[in-house]
Amino acid sequence: MAFSVTTETNNGIAKVALAGELDASVAGDFRKAIEDVAALHPKRLVLLLDDLTFMASAGLRVLIFTKQKLGSAVDLYVVGAHDAVLETLTMTGFHHSVILLDSYDAAEIENI
Repeated sequence: MAFSVTTETNNGIAKVALAGELDASVAGDFRKAIEDVAALHPKRLVLLLDDLTFMASAGLRVLIFTKQKLGSAVDLYVVGAHDAVLETLTMTGFHHSVILLDSYDAAEIENI
């Protein structure tokens, strides 16, 4: 499955949906999407990973960049991460820097 990234911003909540395999060859696309979203100064960033089947270390570097770019005032949600992706986040300790959810919870995420 080819990698794709789509973004949507509404009421201070930025959603970035990733699909396919996130490796070094497409990490720049992910980073560009994050830079575009960050320029809108969201209050929350939601990464929708239901359709992301693999994430290489290049993807993790973009996640770290994301957290640094947005700062601690912006909540970062990771939603629907598959076991392979979740394992990468957990092994590196990055799961402590984000809010992990199995599915999109509008009551929690959109309550600004």
